[in-house]
Amino acid sequence: MTNPKSQDVPASAVADDENEDSSPACVLVFNASDPSGAGGLAADVNAIASVGAHALPVLTGAYIRDTAEIFDHFVFDEDAVTEQARTVLEDIQVQVIKVGFAGSPENISAIAEIASDYADVPLVAYMPNLSWWDEGQIDLYLDAFRELLLPQTTVLVGNHSTLWRWLLPDWSSDESPGARDIAKAAGAMGVTYTLVTGIPLPDQFIDNVLASPQAVLGGEKFERFEATFCGAGDTLAAALAALIASGSDLAAATSEALSYLDRCLDGGFRPGMGNVLPDRMFWAQPETDPDESPEPDIGDLQGFAMPPHETKH
Repeated sequence: MTNPKSQDVPASAVADDENEDSSPACVLVFNASDPSGAGGLAADVNAIASVGAHALPVLTGAYIRDTAEIFDHFVFDEDAVTEQARTVLEDIQVQVIKVGFAGSPENISAIAEIASDYADVPLVAYMPNLSWWDEGQIDLYLDAFRELLLPQTTVLVGNHSTLWRWLLPDWSSDESPGARDIAKAAGAMGVTYTLVTGIPLPDQFIDNVLASPQAVLGGEKFERFEATFCGAGDTLAAALAALIASGSDLAAATSEALSYLDRCLDGGFRPGMGNVLPDRMFWAQPETDPDESPEPDIGDLQGFAMPPHETKH
């Protein structure tokens, strides 16, 4: 028997529902632009897309940098950041918020206010190494992050050394703090879970550990690469946010995000004269097969060269 109510539903509405069911999860991302493509929004967008979600990138400022170092940073004002985020949030439902480098205490305050209006949405926060910045600016930034964003943070992601210096500045033991020690310090400020990366281990291995203030929940050990990478932290945090947004539980999302990062680093490349960048699109590279037949002859098109870009008057 035909459902009489189905006759009242426009076909376009049914199609819209089907499209919504199959559409990727959305991650609202706050971060700076990085013209080298090493980190920042470039890393976020590529990593989030690679693991199957859709990034909504909100620009907080722009780095002046190459693949070797950061020289400067220009920050957007908080109204510009707020308007970007509020506009897209009125249009699109987001599953996770990811916060990278906000650029200023004022922007942290703006992001915290936005996040508080979406308290049911998990927030993944990444704390990068800020040693390139002025010491006074670093202190103001970290204080604002601690007071305004950490109480709303579901998962804090950061390198062992960075989080140790920030959250446990008075650590006096001869042994370095473990992941749970750092998670306890973060938990005292409201953080639910902490993913600590780059914990040194013997024999050229590093550990990456997910912990709560109560317990170590899991992690992955990887062999240390003989290279200096740039953008690994943003890549991991973005992938983790996307996997959580797509419905993975935290343990599975952490394991998969770490495995994804390991593959990105394994395929890392050096586009300039500085550090190695993660290949976030490693899965899209063509596979080489020694038994593969040679490329077909393309006749007259062979040897076609692009002309130089020259201004003609």
